Amino acid sequence: MMDARGLPLSGGVDDFVRMEEVVKIFGDTVAVRSVNLAVRRHEIFALLGSSGCGKTTLLRMLAGFEEPTSGRIILDGEDITALPPYRRPVNMMFQSYALFPHMSVEANVAFGLKQEGVPRHEIQSRVFEALDRVQMAGHARRRPHQLSGGQQQRVALARSLVKRPKLLLLDEPMSALDKQIRQATQIELLHILAQVGVTCIMVTHDQEEAMTMASRLAVMTEGQIMQCGTPHEVYAFPANRFVAGFIGSTNLFTGTIVVDQPDHVLIETDALPRPLHVSHGVSEPLGMVVHVSVRPEQLRISRHRPQTDANWGHGMVSHVAWMGSYARYQVRLDAGHVIEASIPTLEWNPSEAPGIDEEVYVAWSNDAGTVLAS
Repeated sequence: MMDARGLPLSGGVDDFVRMEEVVKIFGDTVAVRSVNLAVRRHEIFALLGSSGCGKTTLLRMLAGFEEPTSGRIILDGEDITALPPYRRPVNMMFQSYALFPHMSVEANVAFGLKQEGVPRHEIQSRVFEALDRVQMAGHARRRPHQLSGGQQQRVALARSLVKRPKLLLLDEPMSALDKQIRQATQIELLHILAQVGVTCIMVTHDQEEAMTMASRLAVMTEGQIMQCGTPHEVYAFPANRFVAGFIGSTNLFTGTIVVDQPDHVLIETDALPRPLHVSHGVSEPLGMVVHVSVRPEQLRISRHRPQTDANWGHGMVSHVAWMGSYARYQVRLDAGHVIEASIPTLEWNPSEAPGIDEEVYVAWSNDAGTVLAS
């Protein structure tokens, strides 16, 4: 059974974590609005959204640091909604890593096991197993201030994994790292989580991080999930304008449906001299105002007028940025609409490419656009 956004309401065979109609209210503020979410066993799942969207509140409710105002949280078939944090088979790695500065790496990782009364010989073997897994066994005697940011993150991960949780929660796990280190660490972390086989839910505002690490993700805003799916599904088939604009870059055209056939739809827009042709039908009626999303990498730029009857516009180059593997063009169309195109640099010699203030035509194929009703 699914809700209006295609989200599961009842448990499926592979559901390991379920949130059912979860609401969280702080005073007069509704932080989370009737969220329904299902995460599969051994899945890496990302909650993606900007600050204040409710993603961290969801994570804290899963950890037990916040109690839902209403709704249920199910973990591996058990209702944990009212369980305190220490009784949940859940561990959370905080954004700040929260390492004890006066303790060694080894002591930091062992701390939780000592609190639980695990025998000393078992603590030692589990700690070094965890440190070896994150390639930090050689730094066991060091203090946190003697480590780099990436090394501190590995220690925090080892401390979370050493307790063998059923569910691992990551709160902005890469935010403290520089970009180059972050990109390398994302792949390393994926390998570690795959080896451990733990179910993981991560919170991030970084689209690239979510797209790189997660097998599925949920895009959130104002306490609600806007869309849930694989990175490809969410990028290629956004559910609405918010998702289209939040995940990557897109060009949005607003227009009116004038032809609706099972295999295509035509939309007239003031932004273009020709209609938009999209190679899929829609369920909306003729005359309805809709929006069409076209990703920048789908656009082509030429000095010559296209021979097609749809999906092109004329304008002037207003900005060019050479990004290495591609050039990012901004073109101001004759009607004033500014669109963006990402052109692979291998297609042009920079000396021959159109420059700023040059007139160009921008075009795209019939299957490049996605019609959005909202």
